[in-house]
Amino acid sequence: MAEQRGDGRGAGGVRGGGQDAGESRRRGARPEEARAWEELVTTARRTVSDGLVVGTSGNVSVRVGDTVLVTPSGVPYDRLAPDDVTGVGLDGRQVIGTLVPTSELPMHLAVYRTTGARAVVHTHAVHATAVSTLVTELPLIHYMAAALGGPVRVAPYATYGTDELAENMLRALADRSGCLLRNHGTITHGTSLDQAYDRTAQLEWMCRLWLTAASVPGLSPSLLSMEQLTEVQKQLRDYGQRR
Repeated sequence: MAEQRGDGRGAGGVRGGGQDAGESRRRGARPEEARAWEELVTTARRTVSDGLVVGTSGNVSVRVGDTVLVTPSGVPYDRLAPDDVTGVGLDGRQVIGTLVPTSELPMHLAVYRTTGARAVVHTHAVHATAVSTLVTELPLIHYMAAALGGPVRVAPYATYGTDELAENMLRALADRSGCLLRNHGTITHGTSLDQAYDRTAQLEWMCRLWLTAASVPGLSPSLLSMEQLTEVQKQLRDYGQRR
């Protein structure tokens, strides 16, 4: 979640005046980071256009070396510009920009510190959030669960932006590339922004599929077995174009 508390620029939408000691040590974005920021903004805007978030809810990040570029807190994505690059180190210290990073920074950093992820997407997708309130694990309604590493777990609820939520998320993400956050939303990671986003979209689609099938009176959807899912995981290893 990106809390609704203005756009991080100070009163009236203007960046706060004066630099503190931390700001004076921050640097400008390097060429690779500037390119990654452009991709990040495109992905963040896509979460809105595809209906996965509303307003400034949700957040996106991408890792470039030991720097994590992340959407800032409370800034509408259509207002983000090239000079709004916001970056932190893996220790959470801001190293690029003056906009306040997303309040969900602990979740993003927890993923980067414990996995080989290069990108993270967090959304408040409607169907996925609805499912998070009903079950502790998304039923195996479709074989694409294999693309996320297996059955998708639901992390127990904790207040947004807290270390507790980040810890709950990590447990749900063990050996997975995505999970649901109870009464909150989704989080996925990948080796690129495109992959992390695609996993988010697939997770929301599976949640919508299960809710649709489970809503038919008098009938229960058929579910896949773990054996069937394991077979799909083997198939996916050779999926796509070889380079």
